Amino acid sequence: MTQGNNQLRAVRERTGSLLQPGECLSRQELAELVNDHVWRHRGKIVAMDANYVGKLERGIIQWPGKLYREALRAVLNAPTDAALGFTNKRRAVMKLSEASRKTFLRAAALGAGGVALAPVMDLLEGAEPTPVPARVGSAEITQIRTAAKVFASWDHLYGGGLSREAVLAQLRWSASLLDQSDYSAQHRAPLFSAVGYLAHTFAFMAFDSYAHDDARRLFRFALACAEEAGNWRLRAKVLSSMARQAIWVGQPDEGLTLTEYALVRADRLTPTEQAMLHTAHARALAKMGRVRDTLIAAGRADDAFSHAQPANDPPWMAYYDAAQHAGDTGHALFDLAVRGRSPDTARNRLAAAVAGHSDAYPRSRMISHIKLSSLVMATGDPLEATTLAHGALDMATGIRSSRAADDLRELARYCNRHAGISEVEDLRQRVTMVVLAG
Repeated sequence: MTQGNNQLRAVRERTGSLLQPGECLSRQELAELVNDHVWRHRGKIVAMDANYVGKLERGIIQWPGKLYREALRAVLNAPTDAALGFTNKRRAVMKLSEASRKTFLRAAALGAGGVALAPVMDLLEGAEPTPVPARVGSAEITQIRTAAKVFASWDHLYGGGLSREAVLAQLRWSASLLDQSDYSAQHRAPLFSAVGYLAHTFAFMAFDSYAHDDARRLFRFALACAEEAGNWRLRAKVLSSMARQAIWVGQPDEGLTLTEYALVRADRLTPTEQAMLHTAHARALAKMGRVRDTLIAAGRADDAFSHAQPANDPPWMAYYDAAQHAGDTGHALFDLAVRGRSPDTARNRLAAAVAGHSDAYPRSRMISHIKLSSLVMATGDPLEATTLAHGALDMATGIRSSRAADDLRELARYCNRHAGISEVEDLRQRVTMVVLAG
């Protein structure tokens, strides 16, 4: 078992917060102070976050890179690395033999002609940051949009639990263009929209991995970018995601408010975007137990989606196809179905989502599959539900999503209703192992 770094935690907790007088320095505030120190003193963009600080304090990372150690000593007023509990006990990631490992490290630390250069991790850490251009044009804006699309596809494929540091580094560079570079009036709105799109991508990944404070902060930044650009479509997407997060964390009333705010001037949105918002509206209403209003909202979502023309949708709406619509409305109706309200309707929609999701969206397919299993376990044949659930679990490999893990925990709770059935008990144990392994 990894031993925690109690020294670092104690020093942080003895350091006063600059943002919250009377409180100790939070992990996130410490991370931001480190990033700022490195930028001001070394001119390099780094991307420490609260999650990384947590790994330091839990001892998962025992020897952070040189720039991080230097900044942490300065921010926390520590004389040495040892005063912060850091010990250099790096272990090779690849399982090489000891001889092969030493050969690899020796070769990596040598330059041309075998001249010693530097410790390996310092070589990896010392890359020059990408310079901020003096003037921004179409090329830079296209680069940011492309990055947002690529990272969004990673999120759909692997879940928000994959390393977000690369996304944050790209976002920091992209956001710096807003106030450190010149751009023409014609490029202003596209630039703010592109940065907002990237910020939304990062925020949703944070939401999916339960870094909720990071998600809320970046959603707000993305919303500000959308509104600065006058981009009603991006605004609708960001507000929809903010609503989904609020609903997920048990604040459906806030989610309801956000969707209604997003639906202002719905005439400026495509039918697909309107469907997305009405579906989020339905999910909030269902959590609040408002049956009739939920059904009305789901009907409005269906009506809007029947007029969808994907060619007219912005790139961030590419995921919202027939399978996504079926899954999202099925999730809304799930909360009614488990209370005995038309379970077949919710089941049919969730089954359509499972069947319809392409290989580009394995997380969405898995989440709908888990929800379908829970619905059948709650309202139908537990043995059929068990078969469905094993199919969902078979999809879980390689996907790191805290939302999916919570859905699995919900499935395990429904399994408890049928504790006397051996197949269900075996399933419950498998669910537990998958959640723990994640």
